[in-house]
Amino acid sequence: MAIIEAVILLITLVIVANIIGHYLPNLPVSLIEIGLGLVVALVFSVKIPLRTDWFMLVFVAPLLFNDGRRFPKKELWALRGPIIGNAIFLVFVTTLIGGLAIHWLVPTLPLAASFALAAILSPTDPVAVQSISEQADLPSRVLHLVSGESLINDASGLISFKYGIAAAVTGYFSWQQAAGDFLYISIVGALAGMALMLVIHFIRLFMLQQGFEDVMFHTILQLVTPFIIYLIVEDLLHASGVIAVVVAGIVSHSSRNIFLDFLPELKLVTEQTWSIGVYLLNGIVFLILGIELPVAMHNTVHNPLINTSEEILLVLAVWLILVLVRGLWTLAYLLFTNQTNPKTLHENIKIAVLSGLSGVRGAITMAGVLSVPTVLADGSPFPQRGLMLFIAAGVIILSLVMAVVLIPKLTKVKAPIEMRGMQRDFETESTVEETIDSRFLDEMEAKIYMYKVAASMVESKRHIDNNRAALDLLAEYQLMIRRLESQQNESEVGDELPPLITEELILRQVAFDGERQKLESLWSEKAIGTTSYRHGRRKLRQKQVMLSVIGTSFNWHHVQLQIYRAWSLIRRLVSHLWSHHADAPNVTEWQLTEREMAKSGIKQLSSFLKQPENRQRHYNRQVIYQIIVRYRNQIEHMKNGGRHNKTAIYERQLQRLRVTALTSERAAIQELLEQHKITWQLADELRKDINYSENALILARTDTE
Repeated sequence: MAIIEAVILLITLVIVANIIGHYLPNLPVSLIEIGLGLVVALVFSVKIPLRTDWFMLVFVAPLLFNDGRRFPKKELWALRGPIIGNAIFLVFVTTLIGGLAIHWLVPTLPLAASFALAAILSPTDPVAVQSISEQADLPSRVLHLVSGESLINDASGLISFKYGIAAAVTGYFSWQQAAGDFLYISIVGALAGMALMLVIHFIRLFMLQQGFEDVMFHTILQLVTPFIIYLIVEDLLHASGVIAVVVAGIVSHSSRNIFLDFLPELKLVTEQTWSIGVYLLNGIVFLILGIELPVAMHNTVHNPLINTSEEILLVLAVWLILVLVRGLWTLAYLLFTNQTNPKTLHENIKIAVLSGLSGVRGAITMAGVLSVPTVLADGSPFPQRGLMLFIAAGVIILSLVMAVVLIPKLTKVKAPIEMRGMQRDFETESTVEETIDSRFLDEMEAKIYMYKVAASMVESKRHIDNNRAALDLLAEYQLMIRRLESQQNESEVGDELPPLITEELILRQVAFDGERQKLESLWSEKAIGTTSYRHGRRKLRQKQVMLSVIGTSFNWHHVQLQIYRAWSLIRRLVSHLWSHHADAPNVTEWQLTEREMAKSGIKQLSSFLKQPENRQRHYNRQVIYQIIVRYRNQIEHMKNGGRHNKTAIYERQLQRLRVTALTSERAAIQELLEQHKITWQLADELRKDINYSENALILARTDTE
């Protein structure tokens, strides 16, 4: 029961961390997860007992298998020699230099444990490295090199870590035996991973040829594959399960397209399932780090051999050593391969520094250091385990923070750092290397254009019979367009209120004044009663407050708006239960009021825009259209009795319009592609989104039949 409760708690915290990350986009979610783990450990005294064997199996095996199966096999395959060299030799150089430096800085930490710590700090998070490297505008060859190296350096780092820990636990180490063992576990691990993956591959292929086409079965089989391979290689062959799952993932990636001939649905289901799994595993690792931090801090704070300030300086020193080694290695690579920029040496040093800063440590580092045993072979406590955990956690946090702070300053580019489990997809490949320049639209701009084309098509198909369904769908598209344009403006203006939002506030206020005038007119003409009048005044007051909230601070108005809406909903529910409909307006009378207020809002807006001074201002047509659609929807809603009852006819009309809209979206993508406005890679991503929408539409239609 305790395990189930712990799993539920961790998954809930992962969700909470990502909600917080949505409102703090420039702060890596991993840092938020560490903070949440620290809070629950300190406030609720949560503890999670860790065991080396299951931790490596549960977390390391699937994460590395997923890295392997997402290994890009075009540009990066062309650099396979330098990538493997970096993934092996750079890790060993970092282990050697870092281990000696750590042991020199902390003599009480055994040399073997120092090497182990440096080894586990060598691997970098592949998604973070790719994200940062693209921000840093590294040369394409260097970018592909550091990205590819980060995908497979986990294996060499974990092997070095394993030897260091084994030497520290047993007190025995032999270079000859280590070299022999390394060759055995590496070669056998790689061959076993390849062989086992091929066996599983042929089993799946045979079953498909026999007509066994259960998508759920094949998806689950792929999910358990890394666990099966890891256990067989580690326990039966006593080789490296880490290398085995990486190689198995690469083999899986190179052969999986065969299955699409049998089950096109398999790729969709498998990819989404893996995304969810990696998302949770990566988040849970950082939560466990946060939960374990108080233990590490307690042990280090009460450590008589070293004080707290020295420990913090030690973390900074270790991080600087790692950045320096990685940066010098990149500079040497540039010099050796004649990739130096002929302009200035300063530019090449900048590339090396950015490469060093891109080495963000992630889940594999944390998973490894958390697996350090608590006792030695003789039963005595593992020396300075708490300090090792403190240094590793500190370097992970510091590498994330420094990347967030320094990369934008050096590159003048602000973008969130992505890590494992986020939406970046490494498997997206292009047949030719595409250079993004000012001629191309970015994803947000392309989506806005695509949605506008779809909305125009829906508008053209709108007639009296499908008016309600068309207006509902138009409202959906207007909402999506507005969100994208708001995000676009937010990234451009920062803390200031964007011009688009300012225009919307002005126009909504104009329409809002028209509603108020109509309400007062209906009341003065005695067309409505006192109850409807009060109800209308209350709704107008709520709208005014919402406009005021939006106009205060762009960075925080989303949060303030949601708080206000939640409070209004609670207040209405309480009022509804308390009054028992005593103050509810007459239904027919209120429908008339709403309809007339909406018409007056449109009329007032139209009159405002026809004024000469306002014509010269050129208000955004999209904002105007969005406000009008909202009022049209309100009028149509009131014509239907103010109820959202969705009949079978309405559902069929809405589905037909959705199909038409999705067809228009696909045509818009093709148009942008033919005009060379978007890249092939972006076109594939946008088409993938449309395919998801079409699948969801088919499932919804199946559910209603």
